[in-house]
Amino acid sequence: MMDGEHYTPGPACGAQVRKDGEKWTLILVRELRHSPEKVWQALTDPAHLREWAPFVADGSLGTVGSKVNLTWMGAPKPIETTVTRADAPRLLEYNDIRWELEALGGGTRLTLWHSIDRRFISWGAAGWHISFDVLERLLNGIPIGRIAGVEAMKFGGWQRLNAEYATQFGVETPKWTPRAAQKS
Repeated sequence: MMDGEHYTPGPACGAQVRKDGEKWTLILVRELRHSPEKVWQALTDPAHLREWAPFVADGSLGTVGSKVNLTWMGAPKPIETTVTRADAPRLLEYNDIRWELEALGGGTRLTLWHSIDRRFISWGAAGWHISFDVLERLLNGIPIGRIAGVEAMKFGGWQRLNAEYATQFGVETPKWTPRAAQKS
């Protein structure tokens, strides 16, 4: 297993924001060199999610109607989640998240739609950017371990991404920093 301490995220890219009144949606796109079926498994299987996602799931997200508890990194308690759409290996929806998988050559174009509080849109983009990097390495067989929540915020790379995405989206970089993140 590669050490996450030697990981440096690339530049902020592949993200946009859609605004509809008070609702903001973060859209991130990543092209992966793996089949939609393999990516689908990484998005739905709890064991795979534990390796890269910013939350833990206590069950599979791959079936419509499934009730799964998601515990986001740093959150005090799980959120009961119902899978509202699961069209393997193309479309997955639950809570405020939508995943679209499109076959692209021998790989997959993965698109995340995440409704998020506008004050934290750059944080979300930076966090998901890092999670996608971790996912890509996991799928490539060179896992570096999950980097999410406060642990991600400790990375200088996260701080840089947060600032770059804030500039791209035309929002202020949030000033509040958790104490645990200030130690880096």
